[in-house]
Amino acid sequence: MVTCGTNAVYGRCVRARCPASSANLGPGFDVLAVAVDLYVEVEVASADRLSVSASGEGADLPRDSSHLAAMVAMDVVGHDRLAIHVHSDIPVGRGLGSSAALALATAAAAGASDPLAVAARIDGHPENAAASMLGGLVAATVLRGKVAAVPLALDPALKFVAVVPDQQLPTAKARQALPTEVSLASASFNLGRMGLLVAGLANADVLVREATEDRIHQDFRSPFFPVAPQLLAELLRAGALASCWSGAGPTMIGICAASDAAQVAARVEPAMAAMGAPGRVLVLGADRSGLVVTAAGDGYEPTKRAGRQLFDLAGG
Repeated sequence: MVTCGTNAVYGRCVRARCPASSANLGPGFDVLAVAVDLYVEVEVASADRLSVSASGEGADLPRDSSHLAAMVAMDVVGHDRLAIHVHSDIPVGRGLGSSAALALATAAAAGASDPLAVAARIDGHPENAAASMLGGLVAATVLRGKVAAVPLALDPALKFVAVVPDQQLPTAKARQALPTEVSLASASFNLGRMGLLVAGLANADVLVREATEDRIHQDFRSPFFPVAPQLLAELLRAGALASCWSGAGPTMIGICAASDAAQVAARVEPAMAAMGAPGRVLVLGADRSGLVVTAAGDGYEPTKRAGRQLFDLAGG
């Protein structure tokens, strides 16, 4: 643990924490994402020289200037005289927005006036960072060079079962498989499904399994994780209302009634092993707080919705 330095935005010593996210959700490619209750916490302090410490997920990554947290913090403050500590519960390279969440939390801890802009620039698309910033379900895009993000209604009766393989799938590699053009029929198909999905996530009573169907990215990524179609089907057989890839994968997500989520997870876990896809199954709730910034030594209760406050301050 490090002792935080003074943050120019808040005028006091801070730590920053934000949630993981599941993006795309089938048809909402590079637009939709939901924040889920796995977290990364970052502290940044002034120091004589750069030091990086880490625990939890990603603790085995190089602890030097090549670490994403170090690169983001140095970019924000303009020098490398920093002590950085990262603790993460978000699996790396699994499609749960670990890079966007880490970039966002680091930018906030380092004092960025618009941490969402920093994280979206580094991640290359805004929806994961927007969900981690604002919490809940969001739609995000870039308008006139600036991130535009809008919170959407999310039924509290929903939970998410994440099938997280041990295998990593870097987002850059997964994106290379995507077509550069899509047909009018595919675009129309996805737009129709996305309308159903947004309505179903707002009201679970009208969520249909077809709402997460997609013709733009999921099938093109399946060669990198061939058991994906089987896992998606197994989530439905186990009782999920709908299923889809989480971001670029290889994590698969089942959207479930909260009362059924534990049962779905228990049924899918042995099927996962039988398919030769070792990993873990997590039952996740939606995070509705987003980025949380607190004074060093304080608990996390007092400063809820800080991400939405910062978004407003930055003119989002």
